Amino acid sequence: MKRRDFIKVTGLGAAAAASIAAPAIAQSMPELKWRMTTSWPKSLDTLHGGAEIMAKAVGEATDNKFQIQTFAAGEIVPGLQVLDAVQNGTVEMGHTASYYYFGKDPAFTFGSSIPFGPNCRLNQAWYMFGGGKEILNEFYKGYNFTALLAGNTGCQMGGWFRKEITSVADLQGLKFRIGGFAGRVMQKLGCVPQQLAGGDIYPALEKGTIDAAEWVGPYDDERLGFYKVAPHYYFPGWWEGGPMLLAIVNLEKFNALPKYYQAVLEQAGHFANNWMMAKYDAQNPTALRKLLANGTKLHPFPQPVMEASFKAAKELHSEVAASNANFKKMYESLMSFTNNGYQWFQVAEVGYDNFMARHSQS
Repeated sequence: MKRRDFIKVTGLGAAAAASIAAPAIAQSMPELKWRMTTSWPKSLDTLHGGAEIMAKAVGEATDNKFQIQTFAAGEIVPGLQVLDAVQNGTVEMGHTASYYYFGKDPAFTFGSSIPFGPNCRLNQAWYMFGGGKEILNEFYKGYNFTALLAGNTGCQMGGWFRKEITSVADLQGLKFRIGGFAGRVMQKLGCVPQQLAGGDIYPALEKGTIDAAEWVGPYDDERLGFYKVAPHYYFPGWWEGGPMLLAIVNLEKFNALPKYYQAVLEQAGHFANNWMMAKYDAQNPTALRKLLANGTKLHPFPQPVMEASFKAAKELHSEVAASNANFKKMYESLMSFTNNGYQWFQVAEVGYDNFMARHSQS
């Protein structure tokens, strides 16, 4: 057989197989309707949008045999109660940040980010190739859910402050909305941490209930309007160098799914993860320019504040690891992977990015 004829035949065969296989799979699969509640308001079209993208991908891959309806924070449960709703079976799944639930166990911080932890690429690499997925889901079993990678915001900003921060002393008594485990680090520096869902932050900042607040970055922050009541915008958000977002699924419901549906859920989560990172990278530059045009005052955290924060974080990590075996196991795994990764990054990535960043301003 000639090579050209072989390509034609095998190409036709593959197309024919695909046209037969997809309906056959769809016909043999059960019809399911699930609910996914999120920690995000609908106005945040990248965070909540990531959940919607995931749900849409599942429907398209199964000829709508497997449908997932998304619900924003407050429509079924408040944004910080997603884990409880999934754990007790109120909903089949949720889209959230694991570190919101560090009050149940400090080890929950690792499903999102740990202060002075990895950037988004290294966090994802640890999850996929460094044993992170296995370590996390072994821990999550105890709470009756499993987790799938479903988003990442990239490195976040340090937040909005009513007054300028010039030294560590300026943090004393500061009522600061900050998510997750990082609040305990800020507490060591004299702050009074507050954990609030996204939709509750602006009213608290406007009324003066809090003095400062961090959320994600320019695109989300501009939409939430923080610049109107707190003009000083700081970077970087050292507590979220590259936080993962997870789709968490009730363990019994997940185990009961056909293997094909389990695989579709996981791949849809990866698609949402890539979509979210790309969208933030596309939208943040324009949003930051808009914020600056509206009077936002952009500042880096002073170096003494960064160093004091780093020292406080390392102390806290050591303290918690000494009494929490799950935390210790995850911390040692993640930081060993991260430190190794950064040794490589500084060889090529950092030098190249710094060079390009300088020339982008010329």
